[in-house]
Amino acid sequence: MPEPILKILDLFFFAFHTVLILFNILGWLVPRWRLANFITLSITAFSWFVLGIWYGWGYCFCTDWHWQVREMLGYENMSSSYIHFLILKVIGFDFSANLVDSVTVIVFFSAFVTSAYLNIRKWRANKNVL
Repeated sequence: MPEPILKILDLFFFAFHTVLILFNILGWLVPRWRLANFITLSITAFSWFVLGIWYGWGYCFCTDWHWQVREMLGYENMSSSYIHFLILKVIGFDFSANLVDSVTVIVFFSAFVTSAYLNIRKWRANKNVL
């Protein structure tokens, strides 16, 4: 693949994956986005825990694709965690990978439980209206 296309893909993955992560964390705050948020959180959980059975716990296909692009560009990825990688790239600080992974799991499950609760509450409220 030509290098200019790989560089565009690298930027795309930085933007897309970062926006997806932020949406997973905060999407439940906007009532119109809650169902979409729950769907993206569920896809993330499927990737981490179901695909992770075969590819390793916490496997993310977005990370895998981005790493492939970066390898073709000749970059060496300095982390097995995309969140850790983003922190290194954006802030430039090398937090412990275990700390980042632990916080990531806590934030993810907090967002997942919150999103599930709000979506179930809305579904029950709509069911009672009918």
